[in-house]
Amino acid sequence: MTVPIDFWFSIGSPYTFLAVMRLPEVAESAGVEVRWRPFDARAVQLDANDVPFADKPLKAAYMWRDIERRAAKFGLPLRLPIPYPLPELEQANRVAVLAADEGWCPAYAIATYRRWFVDRDPAGSEPNLSSSIREVGQDPARVLKQADSGAVADALDAATREAKEIGIFGSPSFVADGELFWGHDRLEDAIEWQHNLDLGNPG
Repeated sequence: MTVPIDFWFSIGSPYTFLAVMRLPEVAESAGVEVRWRPFDARAVQLDANDVPFADKPLKAAYMWRDIERRAAKFGLPLRLPIPYPLPELEQANRVAVLAADEGWCPAYAIATYRRWFVDRDPAGSEPNLSSSIREVGQDPARVLKQADSGAVADALDAATREAKEIGIFGSPSFVADGELFWGHDRLEDAIEWQHNLDLGNPG
């Protein structure tokens, strides 16, 4: 039985846009199953004293130009500049945790990233939150109330602890049978690794 690839992601990570928007099509084409695993990357980075683009204007400028180039390569719509950094991230990721549990996480993540990167509505804030939830056929009032519950907050904390325990330090990350691949441009590498395992040729 094929083991799914775990896609560890955190809404609020700019480079995760490139992975979220491509992943469903790439995974379907490759015939692999993917589990979407939301976690709080900001908490992981703060614990490690590793905030990638804080007070680093040259690195930030490169990041946005790099994302612009990659988006053009993949044919993804993008309207820079977009709001960044985002003031609110945890609620967006709590919604993602609930969505993963209920089976609508990919559609929600795509919707919220599209609104952030194309409509320039910050992810994690209104109107992005409610509009993205409504777009995927869910009731914003129900979802937001449930996402604010202690149970969902605890689930996000548990996922974040699990991510740290298996060595994840940033978003997006892919784990194929215990092997970690970090970065949107490692998506194909993770799939290739999984295919080799399925064929009995690890590594």
